[in-house]
Amino acid sequence: MTDAVTLDGLFRERVRRTPDLVAYKAYNEQHRNWRDYSWAQINRQVARWQAALEKDGLQPGDRVGVMLRNSPEWVMFDQAALGLGLVVVPLYTQDRAENVAYIVNNSECKVLLVEGDEQWLALHDVAGEMRTVVRFLTVNAAQSAPGDARLKWIGEWLPADGGATRHLSRPGNTLATIVYTSGTTGRPKGVMLSHDNILSNTASALTVLATGHDDIFMSFLPLSHTFERTCGYYLTVMSGSTVAYARSIPQLAEDLQTVRPTMLVSVPRIYERIWGAIRAKLEEGPPLRKKLFLLAADVGYARFEHAQGRAPWQLSFLLWPLLNKLVASKVLARLGGRLRYALSGGAALPPDISRLFIGLGLPILQGYGLTETSPIASANRPENNIPASVGQPIPGVEVKIGDKNAVMIKGPNVMMGYWNNEEATRAMIQADGWLNSGDTGRIGDQGHLFITGRLKEIIVLSNGEKVPPNDMEAAIMRDPLFEQVILLGEGKPFLTVMAVLNTDRWRKLAGTTGIDPLNDALLRTEHAEQLVLHRVSAQITEFPGYAQVRRVTATLEPWTVQNGLMTPTMKLRRAKVLEKFNAEIDQMYAGH
Repeated sequence: MTDAVTLDGLFRERVRRTPDLVAYKAYNEQHRNWRDYSWAQINRQVARWQAALEKDGLQPGDRVGVMLRNSPEWVMFDQAALGLGLVVVPLYTQDRAENVAYIVNNSECKVLLVEGDEQWLALHDVAGEMRTVVRFLTVNAAQSAPGDARLKWIGEWLPADGGATRHLSRPGNTLATIVYTSGTTGRPKGVMLSHDNILSNTASALTVLATGHDDIFMSFLPLSHTFERTCGYYLTVMSGSTVAYARSIPQLAEDLQTVRPTMLVSVPRIYERIWGAIRAKLEEGPPLRKKLFLLAADVGYARFEHAQGRAPWQLSFLLWPLLNKLVASKVLARLGGRLRYALSGGAALPPDISRLFIGLGLPILQGYGLTETSPIASANRPENNIPASVGQPIPGVEVKIGDKNAVMIKGPNVMMGYWNNEEATRAMIQADGWLNSGDTGRIGDQGHLFITGRLKEIIVLSNGEKVPPNDMEAAIMRDPLFEQVILLGEGKPFLTVMAVLNTDRWRKLAGTTGIDPLNDALLRTEHAEQLVLHRVSAQITEFPGYAQVRRVTATLEPWTVQNGLMTPTMKLRRAKVLEKFNAEIDQMYAGH
């Protein structure tokens, strides 16, 4: 950090120290092969991008937007901009056009880099609203897209040679990026992060989990997500590790086996999907196979607890070599067979899923933080990993429990504030520097942080009884019939559920109970509702008697970013879902 000072300075130091090591691996669609890029090669490309940005008249402090899938070009653009003193504004590739226009206008971006035809077509109707933009850029030639005088393909825009890379000298507390948090309600807010914010967080993370030149990270979370950007990008520049960019989520399984990474950075949804696929195969196979699988996971987890010093040695450990050969090693082989650690953040990882993968030999380390904390506040260590927790505070960061059990965070990673929104900044950060996360929690005996809920996410029934929606939703989701769930009941006499069902599992279930599996309209009948309600009730038996679900409305149409019911970070927009299904919800409470 002392040598780097800024994020582009960090990249400069990496290029200087190990110019010929492989920095990135990316799949070349034209030649259908994986291609390696050294740090020196990327550096030469950065200089070309800088020359083109300078030609377009960009000045230090100007904002520039990047709306690309993860790729070497994302890094080239980011480093070129940072080196010129520009402020990078990352955008999600799947975000809605009107939201992109809002972010571009709010941050007054002068450049917006997109993928190609598909993205430009989606944005073309709002391009006229983005009046501060002087240049739209596409990585792929926009052959059939409608024109705009500001639109350029980078093949025409970039010069053949950019000379030497530029690194504007400035202090580390200078604004580096504005990251818009995709709030579940209202307009997104622009989180201002300095070079120091991110560099300090990166350096602290490396003291928790050491990585080096031999490590390969598989990158598939969008780089617009601060968790991926810090841990899957800047951290690897600091450590000199290689990053391989997955082609897509559907192709992730194949890419894992081809690249064989040693490190994985992910959100819980990916682990849930992997477990869902495994579970589906187990249920279709012979009962003995399922029993063997669960035995391997149980014995493996007991071995993990013993290795952590929390449990005694057991006779069943003698079975591990066989269970590993028959079960665990085969599962891990699907993930490439070389994973040293898997990191999980962005949302709570269900304990049963964490327990399962750890039991099979994949050490999952769960952490916690916010975009506003760059993002890591706490993380589990390999030698002190309590999976139900989100670990201990990382070096330099303080965490305490405040009023109403609020998780409070303080440290060099705490944001500069919200862009052009002092009121929101004051509401988030106290005068003494403590940031209120909005989450509730408790701190265990060893200093591990346990997240217990959200300050504003408690359902209070009309009789005054309080229900934790997150816990109950997680319990219902244990049944693979349910893809997405929202628990309702604020101010009402009883609880109800809105649910998205897994199409294949619903049709299988319907076919065995006399419901036409091909007639989705029958999903709204009383018979179907009772069938689904029975499955809900079976998962929430451990909750108090007053916390029982009386009605359910199910659908097969998923809630997605595209239909506006999820944020780009895959969080449900509860208010939007409730608005869309307002009539159905009213019907569930009719007469009460």
